[in-house]
Amino acid sequence: MPEHSSLLGFGFVALGIVLTPGPNMIYLVSRSICQGRVAGLISLGGVALGFVVYMLCAALGITALLLSVPFAYDALRLGGALYLLWLALQAVKPGGDSPFRVRDLPVDSPSKLFTMGFVTNLLNPKIAVLYLSLLPQFIDPRHGSVLGQSLTLGSLQIAVSISVNAVVVMTAGSIAGFLARRPRWLAMQRWMMGTVLTGLAVRMAMEARR
Repeated sequence: MPEHSSLLGFGFVALGIVLTPGPNMIYLVSRSICQGRVAGLISLGGVALGFVVYMLCAALGITALLLSVPFAYDALRLGGALYLLWLALQAVKPGGDSPFRVRDLPVDSPSKLFTMGFVTNLLNPKIAVLYLSLLPQFIDPRHGSVLGQSLTLGSLQIAVSISVNAVVVMTAGSIAGFLARRPRWLAMQRWMMGTVLTGLAVRMAMEARR
């Protein structure tokens, strides 16, 4: 079982990443606005399955890697810090895109909605890096099974991501209208997110190897 500090820290990382616009959020928002909330929730089900696949694959791979390569933790930790800094830059750079800018999508069947949500998540580089670079730095072999800790942290990430995205799906239309009338709110959100991600990156980069 991970330490409470690891659970809390990884929870904040997961929250910061899910709130940073990416393929999942852009697709879910557009689908919800174009085809309705039910379609958005079905798509979210596919996204959730993609998270489970990533979690299982990464948990097994991370377990083998950390037990066989002594300095793998440092490499993954620094890689994760660089990725968070890149996300922070993307959040604050001029002309950054908004996930609430609607993309026209055709009306699709429930099975296709689920499949497209699943594929969108599997092809999402943010999620791949989250599991391969960020998750390992919250795992400490001294606190029990590496596999068990990986699954626990992965489950936390899935819970955070699905909860946030469900709220986004249910309120996509209202948020899009609100931000369209108040562009300064969008800019403030981007700078706040960039600051949070930068702080997490610095913390991660300076943390001593366990």
